[in-house]
Amino acid sequence: MTTVRRGLPRTRGGEAWPPAGVVAAVAEVIATAPADERAAEMENAAPSAPAAAESISSPASSASGMENAAPMVGGDTKSISASADPTRDAAGAAAAGSALRRGLPRIAGGEPWPPAGAAPVVMTSPAAQGAAGSAAVAPTAASASTIESSAAATAAATATAAASSAPASASAPAATGSALRRGLPRVGGGDPWPPAGTAIAAFSAGAVAAPAATEATTASEATVAAPAAPSTAVAARPDVSAPLPFTRTVWNGSAPRSAVAEPAASKLRPTWLQAIGGLFAAAGLAVLAGAAIVLVRAFLSLPFMQDFLTTYPGEYHLPEGAPVGIPGWIGWQHFFNVFLMTLIIRSGLQVRTQKRPTAFWTPRGNPKGKISLTLWFHQGLDLLWIVNGVIFVVLLFVTGQWMRIVPTSWDVFPNALSAALQYVSFDWPTENGWVNYNSLQQLAYFTIVFLAAPVAIVTGFRMSGLWPKKAEGLSKAYPIELARAVHFPTMLFFTAFIVVHVALVLLTGMLRNLNHMFASQDAVTWTGFWVFVLSLVVIAGGWVAARPLVIAPIAKVFGQVSGR
Repeated sequence: MTTVRRGLPRTRGGEAWPPAGVVAAVAEVIATAPADERAAEMENAAPSAPAAAESISSPASSASGMENAAPMVGGDTKSISASADPTRDAAGAAAAGSALRRGLPRIAGGEPWPPAGAAPVVMTSPAAQGAAGSAAVAPTAASASTIESSAAATAAATATAAASSAPASASAPAATGSALRRGLPRVGGGDPWPPAGTAIAAFSAGAVAAPAATEATTASEATVAAPAAPSTAVAARPDVSAPLPFTRTVWNGSAPRSAVAEPAASKLRPTWLQAIGGLFAAAGLAVLAGAAIVLVRAFLSLPFMQDFLTTYPGEYHLPEGAPVGIPGWIGWQHFFNVFLMTLIIRSGLQVRTQKRPTAFWTPRGNPKGKISLTLWFHQGLDLLWIVNGVIFVVLLFVTGQWMRIVPTSWDVFPNALSAALQYVSFDWPTENGWVNYNSLQQLAYFTIVFLAAPVAIVTGFRMSGLWPKKAEGLSKAYPIELARAVHFPTMLFFTAFIVVHVALVLLTGMLRNLNHMFASQDAVTWTGFWVFVLSLVVIAGGWVAARPLVIAPIAKVFGQVSGR
């Protein structure tokens, strides 16, 4: 007797499966009985087991097959019963069952599983086992003598069929087991699956033979258990090592149900090789800048370039009636512009990089216009910046200050080239911003106010919720993809201008330049500097305050703020 190896439990927290003490069972051949008696029993049991009788050619061959199978099988003779009564016939019919619905193949390119004509086998309860551990399936005592008389013949037929179909015999599992838990139906409106009465086979009271003949023994067992029902052919065990093929039907969307864990940022510090590479790169840029300065200075020392600098010193005279000095309203407009531009660039970068906003804003009366709170803040700053810009442009043309930043002569271009060369040579042009900007400054300011600012406004308006949704023709002529492709480079241009502009203000006469813009006076004092420092403190405070905790109460005045 060989115990079946136990595996994982069928239920959470349950015992290992199958239960302890379960063994593989096969039909026991009456090895001690004479061959002629076994042949006689085979003849008496022939009417009860026609399928087994057909597989036996003669009593002698039956005895010979029994003798060959005797060393490999064992058990209790009474545990295998032929159904000689109507109740047994009904059990055999139930074992045959109805054809199972066929599904996907077990291997790629194979036939649908299970094989055609396969039916569910209903196992009997283990309560019908005898004191010796034999699996008796005879339901009544009235048919016991008939069943016992036919058991030997049926067992002989089973052993002969198994010996002829496989090199080694296999154990015949007893019809015992426990009922399976039923689940959902296989078809809509059908009964739960598996059918009622289906049980898990629990093998007992027998010795385990060679596993190579399992299929042959199973076929013989079906003949013994249900001789009145047509036997079901059992196909060879397929190879289930390869996974079942399937067609993918689900893909990750732009808004998955669960947050996807982002890869953790690398905490590795730059290696010494990377540090050395950075130092070499910085040194290379410094060498190139030094070489450019030397080459430009040598170029400007040539006679024809000296004549060029004399003719075009870097600026030209303004028209008659041009105002002199910088009024206070320009200083205030300049401060508001810097304050708003700083927060606009910050919020714009947040909108561009933010994946899961923490808060949202919804306009009143338009639930479909829901946007992130950061985007609302960015667009709100844009509106304030536009209002400030419109006031600035109106005052420029009302006061005549436009002549300081709008070119009025074609001489602006050669003078701008002359000023650029002088900046590169570090022999900078004479600064007189209180009266007149040099031509390079004039072109830069004109580009910012009258070119870059309108481009930023037009592209931002196309990307905002203010764009008319029903204007299909206008949307087709001005696609949103074009606006997105232009809006971000425009922001980079503003950022580069701010960096270069502040650097030149500090390097070409810091105190005087700061007095011009922040104190409205042409003097070399510290007044403008301290006002400039105060403005930086205000800008830094706005930078720190630009968070949902501060923005949300302001946004609630204009709409509804929600977490999701």
